[in-house]
Amino acid sequence: MMNYLDSFRDKELVQGLARRIAELVRGREKPLVFMEVCGTHTMAIYQYGLRSLLPAEVKLISGPGCPVCVTPNGYLDRAIALSRLPDVTITTFGDMLRVPGSTSSLMVERAKGADIRVVYSPLDAVRIAAANPAKRVVFLGVGFETTAPTVAGSILAAKAQGLTNYFVLASHKTMPQPMAILSADPDLSVDGYICPAHVSAIIGADAYRFLCTEYQVPCVVTGFEPTDVMQGVEMLARQALQGESRVEIQYSRVVSREGNAKAQGVLVEVFTPFDAPWRGIGVLPGSGLRIADAYSEFDAELSIPVQVEELKEHQGCLCGEILKGKVAPGDCPLFGGKCTPESPVGACMVSSEGTCAAAFKYGR
Repeated sequence: MMNYLDSFRDKELVQGLARRIAELVRGREKPLVFMEVCGTHTMAIYQYGLRSLLPAEVKLISGPGCPVCVTPNGYLDRAIALSRLPDVTITTFGDMLRVPGSTSSLMVERAKGADIRVVYSPLDAVRIAAANPAKRVVFLGVGFETTAPTVAGSILAAKAQGLTNYFVLASHKTMPQPMAILSADPDLSVDGYICPAHVSAIIGADAYRFLCTEYQVPCVVTGFEPTDVMQGVEMLARQALQGESRVEIQYSRVVSREGNAKAQGVLVEVFTPFDAPWRGIGVLPGSGLRIADAYSEFDAELSIPVQVEELKEHQGCLCGEILKGKVAPGDCPLFGGKCTPESPVGACMVSSEGTCAAAFKYGR
């Protein structure tokens, strides 16, 4: 048992786990390919240089684990169009500000005078709406199952307070569906998944069981510290080498098999599944959460009509292929040149959980 954070970052323990992994896979001709589908895992793997500790027989690749990164340009364009309305206040988490839409960004619009405010919780946006009844306050609901319950809670809170000027522009995504798409992709051979920890705390580890039964892909729900990730890789390697495919929980101090029933209940009440677009991947059936009909008065897309500009994609940006794990950030011709954290071209370079941002900060 390790009781303190420093214990999970013990250098000798991490190196010892790496040696055990090397012993397991020694002599393999084809590397084992494991994909993490959580932006926090991506950042940790780069930050602690974990790839450099692993043998050549094990390869880690990054998948669509950054919610800001998988949000398509069309959503940004609508948010930007809403911000230009004189009686609208946009509220958002800070990592959305600099994500480029087709021709602008929220940061640019705020510099031009739009009322765009960074909040730390959707309930902050509800309080802003209550304090400014003459304004239509729109919260940008972007994220996976981790943040979606808090946004659902903000809608319930606004309804309980009788607010008519609070809205959510929803672009929530659910994680298991894209993992299934990636598992079925003949051009992408994934031998196991480092499953997202925060998402799994909500939906439970058993949500990935179908990946093991239908696609025979091992899954391990893993924590974020170096020892967590290394132990998760070792667990995946053992499954793969033994020809097994099951869901294991390395992050047992937080994640359970069944997940958070209360949070799941709030999601079912306020949201309903729909076929959602993912940047670089396409429209995935049932992979998004839209606001349910019973709460449609809080849906910004339905309640606030606005003219949205024609969609444009950024030429040369490989963010979509990076999100699918098919190329690395360094393979993009824009990486580190035209596309940097100070002047990003693609969403993968903007978010603190983006693969390109992590590679730029720690991987060069």
